[in-house]
Amino acid sequence: MPDSQPQEPNHPDQQDHPDQQDQPGAAAAGGSTLILCGARLMDGRTVDVRVVDGRIEAVGTAGSLAPTTPRPDGTRVDLTGYLLLPAPAEPHGHHDTALTDETGDEIGDAGGAPPGGQLDVQRRTTEAALLQLGHGATASRSHVRIGGTSGLRSLEAVLQARRALRGLIELTTVAVPRLLTGAAGAEGLAMLRDAVKMGANAVGGCPDLDPDPVAYTEAVLEVAAEHGCAVDLHTDGGDPARLARLTAMARGLRPGLTIGPCGGLGRLPREAAAQAADQLAAAGVTVVALPQGGCSLGGRRVPVRTVPVRLLRAAGVQVAAGSGALRDVANPVGRGDPLEAAYLLASLGEAAPQAAYEAVSTRARAAMGLPEVRVEAGFPAELLAVRGQTVPGVLSLGYSRVVLHRGRVVARTSAVREFCDTGEGGEGGGGMDGRDGRDASSVTGPGLPRQAQG
Repeated sequence: MPDSQPQEPNHPDQQDHPDQQDQPGAAAAGGSTLILCGARLMDGRTVDVRVVDGRIEAVGTAGSLAPTTPRPDGTRVDLTGYLLLPAPAEPHGHHDTALTDETGDEIGDAGGAPPGGQLDVQRRTTEAALLQLGHGATASRSHVRIGGTSGLRSLEAVLQARRALRGLIELTTVAVPRLLTGAAGAEGLAMLRDAVKMGANAVGGCPDLDPDPVAYTEAVLEVAAEHGCAVDLHTDGGDPARLARLTAMARGLRPGLTIGPCGGLGRLPREAAAQAADQLAAAGVTVVALPQGGCSLGGRRVPVRTVPVRLLRAAGVQVAAGSGALRDVANPVGRGDPLEAAYLLASLGEAAPQAAYEAVSTRARAAMGLPEVRVEAGFPAELLAVRGQTVPGVLSLGYSRVVLHRGRVVARTSAVREFCDTGEGGEGGGGMDGRDGRDASSVTGPGLPRQAQG
């Protein structure tokens, strides 16, 4: 008998949330059954998982599940040796500037155009989103700059990439204007409204870069209220008075306010940081930390201190974690890997390994307004299988990965490590002997090769 039968999860996944409009996940995957065999869960159980039409239909003991009738088309995926987890999400990406540092391009100020034309932005957005998908992120939120010389062209390019990626990854957008106050801000405010009409899912920006940060924030909140969309702002968070005004304006805001990367909180005296944490918690503000580094909004590389995640969580603040810059001028070695973000939180002592993983999965999805995911019946089949037995193990050395989006395998990475022989007392002078000291497991599924190793 299955351990878990279909039930109605407690999440509003059928509501018309702004971050769920015009997305790949908005429609059900049609008519398919998938059996995930022999996967290990975080609680130590080894189970089979039956996925039907993009949702988990049942979870049972290993070997107990078979495709349901009248759907004899079920495909089996052997996940022996893999840990099965809710898929991560990327709550703070910058796809319009991603992968620009590889060519040596320099990004100008935050109002300047990203390197390359519109087609180049679309190409790099697609490549960056697929790179993150390979790491396991089945949803990604991209902060896209509008205004300046590029106008709305970068946003249009990212929206084109979003449409092309439908069915592989849910890519949502935040419109980021440079200025919103004074004579120079009038154009930015009009463009922000146009961006929402074009399809931007949320509004944001960086109040810290505007001559009047308070008025800037008020303008963003006004546009959000007009269109009923989420707000996601960049702020350093190092000015307690400015942060207090921001949290005061956020009280009662629906669907809510997200801020990041808030590296300045790590520079505050502990008492001031604790007071800020209490204010953020009372206002229901979500903080997105970027443990891998900063982001490119300011157009330069700035060292970012680690956000005091443990202190924030102790105060009741919802804390998610993202990747930030992906190989642009702000972080030329950014990987865009959510497991690395979780690894850094854990290794720096800001969260236990499981809580660190929740920051890049459960809490990241909540920050983006996406439905909750659990490896239980009734929940969306947004899943990541990583070769390993425990969360600490996969955060440390989780290279081989199988990614499921809307109930189908959309990406797979296989890591193979080989060692040469010792060369002592044998022939051949220490060449590779084919023994690589690894386990191998069969992973079969639609479009997948017969074997994934390591």
